[in-house]
Amino acid sequence: MRLAKILAALFLFSSFSYGQNEPFTATLKIGDSIAAIDDVTAEVIPKGGEKPYRYIWDVPGRKELSVYHRIATNVSEGDIVKVTVVDANLDTVKLQGYVEPNSFPEYFNNAMKPAVDFMQSILFANVWSDTIRVEKYEIKAPFVLDASKKEYTVKEWIKPDGAKVDHQEVIAILEDESGETPLFAVGAGILKHGVFEGGIISTGDKVYFENERGNRSGKVIASIEYDSLKPYYYHNLSNKSQGIPLIVLWLILGATFFTLRMGFIQFRGARHAVSLVRGNYDDPNEDAGEVTHFQALVTALSATVGLGNIAGVAIAISMGGPGATFWMILAGVIGMASKFVECTLGVKYRHQKEDGEVFGGPMYYLSKGLAKRGKFFKGLGKVLAVTFAILCVGGSLGGGNMFQANQAFNQLTQIPGWEGFASYGFYFGIGMAILVGIVIVGGIKKIAKVTDKIVPTMVGIYVLSALVIIGFNYNNLGSGFGLIFSGAFSPDAFYGGFIGVLIMGFQRAAFSNEAGIGSSAIAHSAAMTKEPVSEGIVALLEPFIDTVVVCTMTALVIIFTGYATDSEGLEGAALTSAAFSSSLGDWSLYVLSFAVLLFAFSTMISWSYYGLKAWTYVFGETKAVGLVYKFIFLVFVVIGSSIGLGAVIDFSDLMILGMAFPNILGLLIMSGEVRRDLKDYFVRIKSGAIQRFK
Repeated sequence: MRLAKILAALFLFSSFSYGQNEPFTATLKIGDSIAAIDDVTAEVIPKGGEKPYRYIWDVPGRKELSVYHRIATNVSEGDIVKVTVVDANLDTVKLQGYVEPNSFPEYFNNAMKPAVDFMQSILFANVWSDTIRVEKYEIKAPFVLDASKKEYTVKEWIKPDGAKVDHQEVIAILEDESGETPLFAVGAGILKHGVFEGGIISTGDKVYFENERGNRSGKVIASIEYDSLKPYYYHNLSNKSQGIPLIVLWLILGATFFTLRMGFIQFRGARHAVSLVRGNYDDPNEDAGEVTHFQALVTALSATVGLGNIAGVAIAISMGGPGATFWMILAGVIGMASKFVECTLGVKYRHQKEDGEVFGGPMYYLSKGLAKRGKFFKGLGKVLAVTFAILCVGGSLGGGNMFQANQAFNQLTQIPGWEGFASYGFYFGIGMAILVGIVIVGGIKKIAKVTDKIVPTMVGIYVLSALVIIGFNYNNLGSGFGLIFSGAFSPDAFYGGFIGVLIMGFQRAAFSNEAGIGSSAIAHSAAMTKEPVSEGIVALLEPFIDTVVVCTMTALVIIFTGYATDSEGLEGAALTSAAFSSSLGDWSLYVLSFAVLLFAFSTMISWSYYGLKAWTYVFGETKAVGLVYKFIFLVFVVIGSSIGLGAVIDFSDLMILGMAFPNILGLLIMSGEVRRDLKDYFVRIKSGAIQRFK
């Protein structure tokens, strides 16, 4: 009996020793269960060694994966997944995995990635770049917004307040119903325990709180104060950097040049632009063109006022802080000059066929306008025109079509009670294609008749809703505008300082109003006028309405409702939706969804016209060629509503931005010509040579 006890004890001891000395290993399990894109799950299974484990992920575009994530979801097929697993003894295991695409959407998405990378390497090549450095790093509990963690508290502090800690050293143990979670330091420095409502966070305190909106938010549990400026870390421990993308610099330099070259036309011509839109100079006997000044303006606006005003502004504030709003407004103001130049040339170099159909836009002024300047410029103009047309067609089918249909459908599925609608994307696409087809078959005149009703309605609903929310939060007016101005000129280092905030504001504005892209010139070229400059002046109003009015309203809603300083983990359109519903209730989601639906629909019909004119420039200005394009466009509406887009839409968006290179280059060369036309126009206005009819 005694011998049996001794043997049992020896067995237990040997088992315990073996368990303690079990070598540290880990495996990576990757699964892709369905044919949809970007649905790969990568799971790390560690074994042995000493807990806690850390997971340092290297997955393209997934910097939000933290050291606490054992499982990574929504990984894209064809991407190489890398992860380094580290245990408490600092032993490491490096793992790598790859998932082969196994369906047509996945193969197509994967095939587009090299094209996206190539375009990004050109458009977003950084003219200047630097690593963002901060004085301290604020730490919140991992997964703190997970509502299932109801009793999520600080179990114990491993390191006392004021202690010197190393990078990734355990500073506290957190606890919830599912178990314990270590809290790691980020960067080496002095640990400061967090302070909440005047008291230092201590053992037993919850790591979350209920904010003034009644939603769950994370407390700053601790901060690591550095002895000097240190690089800011993303959740995956890579360093955050900032830069000036080539495309943004190109757009802003172009807008600044045109503002100076045209003598600040956006200020001098604003009053006259309103007179033109009101029809004061409309000749009732005018036979040139197809639509009125107002219809041309709203058609162009319908293509720019859209999801960029809803999601893009939220991105700007999330990444650049409230101060990005100021620079966004300034970028919109200087962008008015770019619109003036391109739309003036759009009318000047258009041509009209015997049946009254107008063909105009950058393709025509780049080829015809530069041809007058000699043999070299004639060849250059042809190259620039064809390049622009190809990019415009691609952009119209993707960013101007599939993305709009996709996001409109997704917005509807976010409405409470409509979750089951998510499986009806194909049928939604069919319905949307029918509505779009009814409009675009009628050409620019039918498009203009629809947009001159939709655009004022959707902008009115959106701005009115925003003003109501701002009114509800009138007590935040002072602090809200204070955040905007202080954030613009003395921003937090987290946002990249002054340069980082400025670039983010300029970037979102440039992407939203498309000033310098050249697309609007296609719509404005159809205006009924014999005075090209008059239509350029009308176009001034477009960036003002798009950026200075609509984008600013979105920004103010996000700031005044408190989401700019506490986003609750939301971003993009979800952040804007939350800001609206926090003041107006869930019914505002119906209003916002209706606005998104109108934005998407109007954007699609306008971009169909842009793509059509670019298509016919390349393949011939015949009715048959036009019908082929319209059929393709409607097919892409259904595709966009039915499948995930991934790299396809990324590539299309880049094509739209790429239009700025040939367009602005041509505008710079012809800017002197526009300046002369502008001076002559105002001389004739003052002399009465250009008659006023109202």
